[in-house]
Amino acid sequence: MRGVGVDFGTSNSAAACYDGKRVYMVGLEGDEPIMPTATHLDRKWQPKTGQEAVTQYIEENRNRMVELTPEVIAKTTMIGSEYQAPAAEADRSNMADVYGKPVIDKGMPGRLFRGIKRLLGSDSLKRLMVFDRPFRLVALITPIFLRIKKSVEHSIDRPLTSIHCGHPVVFEGSDRNTNSIAFSRLSEACSYAGLRNVIFFPEPVAAALSYLYADKSIESGFVLAFDFGGGTMDLSVIEFKKNDFKVRATGGLPLGGDHIDQLIFQEFLSPALGKGEIWSRMRDGKLVENEFPFDEIEEKLLNWTVTYMLNQNQYRANIIDRIEQGGPGAAKFQRLLDLISHNQSYLVFQEIRRAKATLSFQEISLIDIPELDLSLEISRSDLERIIRTMLNQIALEMDSVLSKAGLEDNEIDIVVRTGGSSQIASVKQALSDRFPGKVVEHDPFTSVAAGLAIANYHGFRFEVESG
Repeated sequence: MRGVGVDFGTSNSAAACYDGKRVYMVGLEGDEPIMPTATHLDRKWQPKTGQEAVTQYIEENRNRMVELTPEVIAKTTMIGSEYQAPAAEADRSNMADVYGKPVIDKGMPGRLFRGIKRLLGSDSLKRLMVFDRPFRLVALITPIFLRIKKSVEHSIDRPLTSIHCGHPVVFEGSDRNTNSIAFSRLSEACSYAGLRNVIFFPEPVAAALSYLYADKSIESGFVLAFDFGGGTMDLSVIEFKKNDFKVRATGGLPLGGDHIDQLIFQEFLSPALGKGEIWSRMRDGKLVENEFPFDEIEEKLLNWTVTYMLNQNQYRANIIDRIEQGGPGAAKFQRLLDLISHNQSYLVFQEIRRAKATLSFQEISLIDIPELDLSLEISRSDLERIIRTMLNQIALEMDSVLSKAGLEDNEIDIVVRTGGSSQIASVKQALSDRFPGKVVEHDPFTSVAAGLAIANYHGFRFEVESG
């Protein structure tokens, strides 16, 4: 018998198996256990997932010019046509199309979807447009679960009979039944992928289980699981005694490493791409100088999956005009144009993540992007300043969770720190200051999947709130 756990993450996904003695990770990207949570659909509706999906999107949009076509939103009778009774069939020779704002990119070779997990709890958002077809969110994540299922079955050499699937304590969304909406969609996607007997289990609880099973010397006490990943920060307080455990409280925030990356981009990259520079134009015979309109451009740069949209003339023309004006700012706008033309936003964010990770063990790092002739220094103190508000929010959420558990800080025996973002130096320091001598790091990228596999093996369940 093997227990199987699936960590369907906002940014990345993983799967693990447990045979009662040891946990082993399943290779989802060749031998690598971590797979980008991404789906790509081409014009023939054929899906690709994982790194292949990301690579396909980047390559097909490199150097691609975007031209948006007006969308037909209605039909109208042309002026001068003869009157017809309301029930009469319209004379199509006198009909004209009514066009909306240009919104259709007819040359788009494929669509890439990332971060769909963030949308699963929103009842108001049921479908996303893929070319000219509305696709349910369930249909966009099913290929990911199908790939995970095939990889696990290849690893264990038998059909899957059940899995534990992780979830954040609270899904993002403003609906009252956010969690139940998300669980319904995840269940449906798993069903379409052929996964049966799916049990949903909180990610921070799984991380704590993984640690407790790895360290058999701990017999009883209270553990605080701190799971800070790409999309969410999740907390759980667990009371344990040998192999028995009870979840005392859970909580979380829809904040993670992806948001930190965007803050770094705004702070360091945007000024190097022209943000804040002055733009001179002639209007009505007068020279007008104002700040270059960077906000809409920045919005699309921060979401790298739609950066290709900046290859429209409405953006390029203004950027080229500013380059031709010369001056010290011209090089910044040339850099911006190069980034847009060569679809290098993903590359930029990869470099931001690398530099951010380096700051976990160095005081200074470089955001080095030779393709854009750009090298920027970033320090630990810079990063701490950028995320200070986030750290305060985390501290308040921790207060709330401990209060719900009926515990004081000094009553916590162990703090299990996991998730990629938990390795940030200021995050580690904040936890160590609050719980001195009690914080342990545990498999930042695989602990959740491992704990889910353990929970599946033992048949552990946890009822979550629907809100």
